[in-house]
Amino acid sequence: MAKQVSAPTQYHQLLVQLKQHIRSVQAKAALAVNTSLIQLYWNTGKMIAENQALFEGRNSYVAQLEEDLREEFPDIKGFSRSNLFYMRKFYQFYAGAISVQQLVGLSEITTEISVQQLAALNPENPVQQPVGLSALFSIPWGHHVVIINKIKQVDEALFYISQTIEHNWSRAILTLQIEQNLFARKGKAITNFKNTLPEQQALMASQILKDPYNFGFLTMEPKMQELDIERQLTEHITKFLLELGKGFAFIGRQYPLEVGDKDYRLDLLFYHIRLRCFIIIDLKGTGFTPEFAGKMNFYLSAVDDLLKTEADQPSIGIILCKNKNKVEVEYALRGMSKPIGVSEFTVTQA
Repeated sequence: MAKQVSAPTQYHQLLVQLKQHIRSVQAKAALAVNTSLIQLYWNTGKMIAENQALFEGRNSYVAQLEEDLREEFPDIKGFSRSNLFYMRKFYQFYAGAISVQQLVGLSEITTEISVQQLAALNPENPVQQPVGLSALFSIPWGHHVVIINKIKQVDEALFYISQTIEHNWSRAILTLQIEQNLFARKGKAITNFKNTLPEQQALMASQILKDPYNFGFLTMEPKMQELDIERQLTEHITKFLLELGKGFAFIGRQYPLEVGDKDYRLDLLFYHIRLRCFIIIDLKGTGFTPEFAGKMNFYLSAVDDLLKTEADQPSIGIILCKNKNKVEVEYALRGMSKPIGVSEFTVTQA
């Protein structure tokens, strides 16, 4: 007979800990299985590519290979004719741009592409952290098929791989981000961060901004005002946060601030967990005008005085408007003492 537990609370805590441990081990085991599978597909694609002459223009050889592999390994899925072609494409796509020796030693997949190397591949869209090439073997095969079907450049593919790992994207979310061209939009906002933030903080802050922001889940009526846009954004907060990116924690809409004898309200207030700072978003239903920057500078001064603690980094302002002139924005931000970024946003027109 099992011994009766005299302390149900203690038993419950033990059960919770065991469940967490088991789930952690299961996740690690699943990752190990996925890594081995992608390595297998890489090697298969490599061997097919190295025997390209055998397969050129001869679908019968691929069909025969599929039949023979299925006969030998009836319990292993994934060796269909189309998937064998994907394996070859997978290998050729990455090995064609980066040497095989640099890319992978399949027993020790530890090489990394440095920030400098990726910057050389795409100087207009630098990354903030090194991209481990082991990441190539860390996402599911279905994600790889989406990427190699939709992406033409290796640097862009590696960007989506790193974002998938960082944000734990499903295949559907990855597809959506590619279709909305996140690669081209991320880090493209006009900012004064280099002049108002420490170097590392400025780099990280620049990378969280996009231009334009895609609010396609909103419907824009001809006479819609900023308050209407705010309301729709908060009603669709999950989609809004997905578009903003990882790390944004929503604090409030029309957040009140008392400065002197007057009350002011911030359109949208967030806290960014990774940057450890408050982020103010000011929504404008018109094109950018220089007055917007002065108003945001005022809001940031107030938030830094009233809300920011010693543990927080300087607050950041994001002005979202329907359109902007680059030169006008740069002039408007040049004299501002607070970190401000300006981006456009798009919506669905009714």
